[in-house]
Amino acid sequence: MDKYLIVGLGNPGDEYQNTRHNTGFMILDAFAKASNIIFEDRRYGFIGETSIKGRKLILLKPTTYMNLSGNAVRYWMNKENISLEHLLVVVDDLSLPLGALRLKASGSNGGHNGLGNIQSVIGTQQYSRLRVGIGNDFPKGAQVDWVLGKYDEEDMKTLTPAIDTSIEIIKSFVLAGVNITMNQYNKKHQ
Repeated sequence: MDKYLIVGLGNPGDEYQNTRHNTGFMILDAFAKASNIIFEDRRYGFIGETSIKGRKLILLKPTTYMNLSGNAVRYWMNKENISLEHLLVVVDDLSLPLGALRLKASGSNGGHNGLGNIQSVIGTQQYSRLRVGIGNDFPKGAQVDWVLGKYDEEDMKTLTPAIDTSIEIIKSFVLAGVNITMNQYNKKHQ
C-alpha cells in the first residue's frame, strides 16, 4: 500500500491554538474531524491515520515546536518508509493574502523557520508544500506578534473556505499527484 505523510506545521500547547502560525495544525484538525480520525500523542508528534482508495495517509502534527519540525518529519518518513514524493507539508505563509492557497512541488523555505528546518534536516527542498496565506497586515518589526496572533471571527470567514479547499487539495495530492493538483487548484485560489 502506498503511504503518504501529510504534515501540518504549528506549535503544540493551548496558547498557540488558533494562531496564524498554527494554520497547518488547523487544517489537519479539520481533515481529521471530517474523516473521523483521532490523533494520538506519539513520538515527535500527534499522529492520525486513514486511507483513501487503497492509499495510507499518516497525518502528523509535530510536537517539536515549529523551528525543529524537521526532526518529526525525518523520524516519521523513516519509520513509515515514505518517499519524498509522498510528503506534503501544510504551512502558513505571510507572503500570500489571507486564505490564498498555493501548492508547490518544491522551492525555498521563503524565510519560514519550520520549512527551513525540514529542508536542513532532510537535506533537500524537493518536497511538496501547501502554502496557506495568513496575510501580512502588520507594522514593521511586528512579524512575530502577527504570526503568533490569533485569528478573529472576521478572519475565519475568509479562512474557513480555504481550510475546506485545503482538505480537497490533500486528497487530490494523494490520489492524482502534485502536478495535476497544482494545475487544478493554483489557478482558482490565487
